[in-house]
Formats: sequence, C-alpha cells, structure tokens
Amino acid sequence: DSLECLAHPMKDLSVDDVSTLYPQVGPYFSDGHRRVDYVLAYHIQKSVNIRRRSSRFSDNNFIQGLRRSLSMRSSRAPLQPKEDPEIAAQEQRTNYHEDDKRFRREEFEENLLETGLELERDERCKIPGIGFLKIHAPWNVLCQEAELMKLKMPTKKVLHPTTVAKIRLFIHKVTAPLHPKVDANRQDSIKSLSHPFSREKQHLYSVFYKYQPIGLIRKYFGEKVGLYFAWLGVYTQMLIPAAIVGVIVFLYGCATVDDNIPSMEICDSRNNITMCPLCDRACSYWKLVTACGTARASHLFDNPATVFFSIFMALWAVLFMEHWKRRQMRLNYIWDLTGLGEEEKVRHQDGSLFDLRTTTCTSCLYVQGEKVKLTCTDRLPAYLTTVMMMCFLILVTFAIVFGVILYRISIKAALHVSTYPTARSNIRATVKTTAAIINLIIIIILDEIYAAIARFLTNLEVPKTDKSFEERLIFKTFILKFVNAFTPIVYLAFFRGRLVGRPGNYLYVVGSYRMEECAHAGCLMELCIQLCITMLGKQLIQNNLFEIGIPKLKKLLRKRKSELDCKEEEELSKTLQRHEKDHLLGPFNSLNPEYMEMIIQFGMVTLFVASFPLAPLFALLNNIIEIRLDAKKFIMELRRPIAARAKDIGIWYNLLRGLSKVAVIVNAFVISFTSDFIPRLVYQYMYSPDGTMHGFVNHTLSYFNVSDFQPNTDPLQPMHLGYKVEICRYKDYREPPWSSTPYELSKEFWAILAARLAFVIVFQNVVMLMSDFVDWLIPDIPKDISLQIHKEKILMVELFMKEEQVKRLAARDHHYQDNCTLPLSVPQSPPQARSRPISHTNCC
Repeated sequence: DSLECLAHPMKDLSVDDVSTLYPQVGPYFSDGHRRVDYVLAYHIQKSVNIRRRSSRFSDNNFIQGLRRSLSMRSSRAPLQPKEDPEIAAQEQRTNYHEDDKRFRREEFEENLLETGLELERDERCKIPGIGFLKIHAPWNVLCQEAELMKLKMPTKKVLHPTTVAKIRLFIHKVTAPLHPKVDANRQDSIKSLSHPFSREKQHLYSVFYKYQPIGLIRKYFGEKVGLYFAWLGVYTQMLIPAAIVGVIVFLYGCATVDDNIPSMEICDSRNNITMCPLCDRACSYWKLVTACGTARASHLFDNPATVFFSIFMALWAVLFMEHWKRRQMRLNYIWDLTGLGEEEKVRHQDGSLFDLRTTTCTSCLYVQGEKVKLTCTDRLPAYLTTVMMMCFLILVTFAIVFGVILYRISIKAALHVSTYPTARSNIRATVKTTAAIINLIIIIILDEIYAAIARFLTNLEVPKTDKSFEERLIFKTFILKFVNAFTPIVYLAFFRGRLVGRPGNYLYVVGSYRMEECAHAGCLMELCIQLCITMLGKQLIQNNLFEIGIPKLKKLLRKRKSELDCKEEEELSKTLQRHEKDHLLGPFNSLNPEYMEMIIQFGMVTLFVASFPLAPLFALLNNIIEIRLDAKKFIMELRRPIAARAKDIGIWYNLLRGLSKVAVIVNAFVISFTSDFIPRLVYQYMYSPDGTMHGFVNHTLSYFNVSDFQPNTDPLQPMHLGYKVEICRYKDYREPPWSSTPYELSKEFWAILAARLAFVIVFQNVVMLMSDFVDWLIPDIPKDISLQIHKEKILMVELFMKEEQVKRLAARDHHYQDNCTLPLSVPQSPPQARSRPISHTNCC
C-alpha cells in the first residue's frame, strides 16, 4: 500500500522529470540526492546486550545470538547478590522482548531491502526514545509496482469540440470564482504539496465557498480519501435544492397558520371544551384553549405541503444516488480506476496484512507467521457471541429509552403538584426539552461505547481479509448507532399516544406509571422537537465540537506533560525535521467515523422529513463546515494516511440505498399515523356537513363521564375550574357513555384506519415506482465517458492488430531469408527455372 502512495502521483512522469524533481521535493537521505519517500518510526531500546548487525543474518545466527545474549545475562547474575530476584527476572524478560522486537525489525528491514527499496536509519532525532527509518523507492521499483497495479499512460490525445464540451466550458467560465486557484494537473502541485503550509493545502480547508480540489486531495491522500471528499461534496451539493424546498414548505405553513380552521377552533375560547386530566390524581381538568400555541406550531410542520415534500425527498434520495454513481464513474475514468480489480489482503491476528498475490491459503489465520485453517465450527462460538451481544446492546438501548419515558411521566406529575407558578405554567415545554436533552447526552455517550464494542466483536470473529473486517465492523457499528439514535424518535412517531387506553381504563407500567398520551394537536410537534435537538446536538457536539476540541485538548495535555516552557518548545519545534513534526501528530485510523456521522445525518434528513422539513437546511449548513473541518483535521492534526486505491465507497453505498428505501415506508407511516392529514381528509369528504373543516376538532373528541373513573384516579382538585365537571373530553374515536356500547371503538375509527392503511400502500407503491423510473431513466455511466471508454477499447484493438501484423511480417521475412539462403555447393538454377513465376510455396 505504501508503494501505491509513491508511484501513483508520478505515473505520468518520465525518468528525466523525476530526476529534476528529486533535488526539489521533500527531505532527503544524508547524501542529499535520494528523496525520502516513506518514514517508519520505532522505539529505541533502553539497553542493548546484543551487538547490532546491519548485514543479512540467517535464522541459525539469530538463534545463536539470542542464546549467547541470554547466557551472558545469566553469567552476570551471580555478580549482583544484593539485587532483588523478582526485579532481575522482570528486567530479563523485558530485555528478551526488546531483543525479540529488534530482531524482528531487522528481519523486516532485510525484506524491504530484498524488494529493492533503499533504507537509512536515523536515531539521532530530538524526540527521546524514538528512531526513524527513512525509505527511498528507486525508479525501477516504482515502475515495477506501476506494472503490477496496471497504471495507465496516455497514448494519444484527440480533441473533439462537441456541443457537450462547449456547454461544460461555458459552465466552467461562469463558475470560475468558485473554483480554487490551483491546477490539479500541473506537475508543480506535487512539489508544493510536500510543504506543510503551501497554498494548495490551505485550499483544502480554508476557502469554504469554493469547490474542493479533488485532484489535489487524491494526489496527496490517495483515491480512498479522495472518494470520501468527493462523495461529501456531492451530498452537500444535492442538499441545496432539498433545503430550498424544505424552507418553502415551512414558509407555506407559516403563511397559512391563520387560515387553518382546526387550530382556529382550538384557539377559540367560545368553544369552552373541558378536557380530561393528563395524569392521575395530581392533574386536574383543563381547557382545550390552553393548547392553542401547540396547535398553531404543529401546523407549521403538519400541513398539506408535507405530503408533497415527502414525495420530493424520496425522489431526491434516488437522484442523489444516481448523481453519485455518475460522479464516481467519471472519477474512476479520470483516476485510471476503471480496470482496477479487487485487491484482497489476508488479515493477520495483530492487524497486519498479507498480499494475496503471494498467499495461496484463502481461509487461513496467520498466528505468529504460521497458517492455521479455521473451520465453521471454530468460528461458530464467535458468531453466537456476536449475535447475543448485539441483541443485548439493543435491549439496553430500549431499556434506556424506557427509563427516559418514566422520567417524563414522573417529572410531569411532580410539576403538576409543584407550588411554584412558573414551573406549573410551562410543564409541557419543560418536560419535552429536558427529555430530549437527556436523550441526546445518552446517545453521544453510547455511541462511543458501542463503537469500541463493535470493534471488539469484529476482532473476535477473526475475519480472513481486511475488506471483510472493515465491512463487518461498519455493519455492526451502523446497527448499534442507528438503533441508539432513532429509538427515541421511533417511539414518539409510532408508539406514544397509541398505548394509553382511555379514561377509566388507562394502561399502567411499572406499577402506577400511566403511559403518556400526545397533545391534542398530535405527537408530531414533540417528534419535531426531539428530531431537532438530536440532529443539531449531534452535529454541534459530536461532529464539530469534538473534532475541534479533542485535538486541541490532546495538544494541551502534551504541552503540560512536557518539561519545556513555551519559548523552549517553540525553538525546538523550529529545529525539528518534517518527519519528526509529523510523528507528534495523531494517528490516522480510518474513514469510518467520518462516513458514519454522515450516514446517520442522511437518515435524519430522509427518514422523518415529514415531521421536520428544515432538516435538509441544517444538514447543509453543517456539511459546509464539516468539509473544511475534516480537511483541516486530515492535514494539520493527523498523520498522512497510507494511500489506498478504491473504485467506490464500498458498503456505505449499500447502506445509503437501504436508508433511501426505508425512508419511503417510514414517511408514509408518519403522514398516515402520526399526523392528522388522513383524519382531516376523511372528515372533509365523509363527515363534514358543508365539505369544509368546520367542526373537525369536535369530531375528534370523545365523551367521558367522570363518575366512571377508577378508584383513586380522579383529580384531587376537581373544582378549580369554577364549576363541577360531569363530562370531559379526550382525543379518540369511541362511543359516548350514553350509547349501547359505551367507550367502544366507533365506526369512524375503523374508517380512518382503513384510509390510513390504504394511503400507506398507495404512497409506498407510487413513490417506489417513480423512484425506479428515475433510476432507469438516468444511466449510471455518463455518455461522454462511455464513448471515451469505447474509443479507447477500439484504439487498443487497433494497436494490438498492428503489433500482430508487424510480428507476422517479421516472421514471414525471417522465413523467406531462411529459405533463400543456399549452400555454396549447390549449383545455380538454369535460366529457364529463374524465369518462371514465383509460387506461394517457393520464394526462390
């Protein structure tokens, strides 16, 4: 992998070009000519009892030297009778491990020399206890690796001024101010990228309103990191139309809130509707007019435009996936990745990798360099442990969410009996906000714990290849984090208010805790508050604040541990070499955390967009900052990762596609069951006397006789409204107490339920059909790229045909020369024989 990083940026250069670049690029060996292409760091041993050897050594010499070292230590032991035997044994074991590490490192260096690399050791650095091994890759090694990697070289450049090219040129001129002022194709960019504060590197993170220099990112970090930033750029770009439409939907709700008849009826004090208590004993009867603010606010997110926005976002997700596939294919062609095959690497138990080109065992575990074949029986305990642990962690998440539900129930009852007027005046807002914040804190904490557990479980399974390890780790982490983030939201959307029961027959859990019920305007407003706090909190705290604060905190701790003051440390920093400064940076682990936070955000944007149309806008604002924060973190805070080639974003595309499919079903159920869209529609066309929404609020409220309360559940203060209450109302479709079947579900309930299920089926099938049509309509490969690939194939065939023709002509000429060469003793043919025409079988 390290050679890919070195060979790829120079694949278009000749030997002369490379020779001119060497004196100007980066640090060098002590001779001042050979460039340092790669640096390995290692810990310097505290005590060395074995003589260092730089020449090659065999296994027998290694064993003899180790035995000689151990015998020397054992012979010196009697000379120190006052030394503690346990301390001496501990030091002996430490020296043994240090010697073993040194011998392994020397063997590793010998293997590097065998591949043709040139090495130089540097143990005189100013960082105590650290040594560096500088590596230089000669031109012949780069060429050999380029052949193995099948890097392409340009053969013929043909310009065809098509109409598409002219349109693209015009668009490029119009958007010129948004492009960074660097040329990703010029060779000077390779030189300037080696400088830590060059202008090109600053363009990766400093200018937020410009396009990303994807070509420079790919040259500096490799194709895998380049694809991440390209995908993040496409995702952010596609959020612009979604954010615009979401803002329009929200503004439509603001403009029509005064014309909404149901909210006007709730806010009309002349209706004088008395509602049943929201909790037992502590809560009293309340007037429906007090829910006026919640009803008006719910209309901002629950209006007819929400259905249109849900359909739009479903099609937006499909367009985003298609746009990314086309962009990915274009990058594959530009970066010479169209012919790249799968490069599987066998994973070692300690995390190192083996190349499958030199490995024949495809189902083996490498333990201390030896092949151990694992069967399904061997892996079965690890798989069972993983399944049981995953189920347990999901149950833990459910239990924590249930604990937050109990908190809401108990704090609501406590605030109702509070003697402070301020606490009693804002009970709903206090309970909603505090519960959402508690959920956010729990989500952030559990995310870190679940990530560590997922890595442990993946290591327990001992995957055979690095790709298998990464995919299993991503899948486990995604499942746990997805359940952790969306369980509270799913509860508010589909379960709260539906498992309550009715007055006189409520559902209780854990003894006397009565299940929560939604406000009269529905649970959509509470769902919006929960989604808003979770999304903004995760983006602000987990994605942005942690990415800025944690590196700063680590740097501050390193300064506090250092014995140097600020001036001395500044002077030392000026004298350090480039690789010594890079060693002080944090290690680069993987791109998985960056992808994961964006995938969870994509779920927030698409899954429950019917309840929060401003989600794309907040995601867009976050991603504009996220791109630059990631770029600055990769350049300034982390060590440069090993460049890795990749054709696509891997399993992340499948997760995105799965979320886009699930989003259609989730939004259909949110519109149908969480919002009041279907009940309003059914009332207007089936039960309204004049075809309008007048009387809708009274139609949704059922009657309850207060004498039917269960013992010790009626309010303690029933008379605080100024009169005795005999009938109270509650939101449900049930028969009144004076009917033949009191409190049973009414026929209106079953009609609305049938309409809701029908809407889910129609909505899902229509949107899926439209999505599949858009997927079929847009080709995965851009037309100009497919034509160019076709032309290249034709040129390759023509080139092969010409080479074969030249070979055949050369072989025929050689055959003619062999047949026409006669011995000197053979007499010449008579004249009449030479005058005959030449046949095809005799050239003489």
